[in-house]
Amino acid sequence: MPKFAANLTMLFNEVPFLERFAAAAQAGFDAVEFLFPYPYAVAELTAQLKQHRLRLVLHNLPAGNWEAGERGIACLPGRTEEFREGVGRAIGYAKALNVPQLNCLAGLVPAGLEAQTARATLVDNLRFAAAALKKEGIRLLVEPCNSRDMPGFALNYSAQGLEVIREVGSDNLFLQYDIYHMQRMEGELAATIKSNLASIGHIQLADNPGRHEPGTGEIHYPFLFELLDTLGYDGYIGCEYKPRTTTAEGLGWLQRSAGQPRANERVVA
Repeated sequence: MPKFAANLTMLFNEVPFLERFAAAAQAGFDAVEFLFPYPYAVAELTAQLKQHRLRLVLHNLPAGNWEAGERGIACLPGRTEEFREGVGRAIGYAKALNVPQLNCLAGLVPAGLEAQTARATLVDNLRFAAAALKKEGIRLLVEPCNSRDMPGFALNYSAQGLEVIREVGSDNLFLQYDIYHMQRMEGELAATIKSNLASIGHIQLADNPGRHEPGTGEIHYPFLFELLDTLGYDGYIGCEYKPRTTTAEGLGWLQRSAGQPRANERVVA
C-alpha cells in the first residue's frame, strides 16, 4: 500500500494549524505536507515535526497574495524578480525543514495577457527555479489544476505540464499529479500514471465530486493504490481533500486501504 502524507492545510481544520501536527501523528500519519510554511518561524515548524516524529514531504513556493485570490506568479511577466526572491525564501525553509521537493503553482493568466507570453514566462521561471533547487538537492514540481475550480489557471492538463517540463529541459523538474484535478479535467487516471510515472514526482488525492476523502465519489482508489504498488511508486501520496465531516471521522478509507499496516507504519486510530 502506498505511503500517505496528511495535508495540514486541508485536514484537521478542527484545530489551529500548529496543533494539526499532533492530530496527524495521533491519526497514524508519519508524514505531512501543506501549502505554505511562510507565516510561521522555522523554529515553530521544526519543533512540531520533531515532537511528533513527522516528516515534511512538500510545500509550495511563494504564490503571491493568496488571500487576494492569486494562485501563483510563475506565469506573470511583471513578477519575475518577486518569483526569484520567493525561490530563495523557499529554499531557506526547505533546507531548514529537510523538505525534499517544492511545488510551483503556475498562476492565473490575467485577461489581456497572451498565452504565449504567459507560457514563455512560466518556462523561464521554472528553468531558473529548477537550477537553483538542484544546487541544494531539492526537486522542483509543477502542478496542473482543473479549470472548473480555478478558472484561468495556466496549466490544466497532464499533457500541458509534461510539455512544459520538456521545454524547460531540466532533469530536476517533475510533475505533481493531483488525481482529483486530473479526474475533473481528463480522466484516464491509470493510463496517464502508468505512461508517465518517471516524470511524476509527487501524487495528491481527493475524490470527485466534492473533493472529499476517497470512497465518497466516483474514483476507484483501491484500484489506483494497487496500480501504484505494482508500478513501484515509492513516494508519498498527499491527502489534499476536504473532509466531508470531521477529519477523524473520514479516515475510515485509510484503515480499509491499509489492512494490516507495515512494520514501519503507525496504526491509524
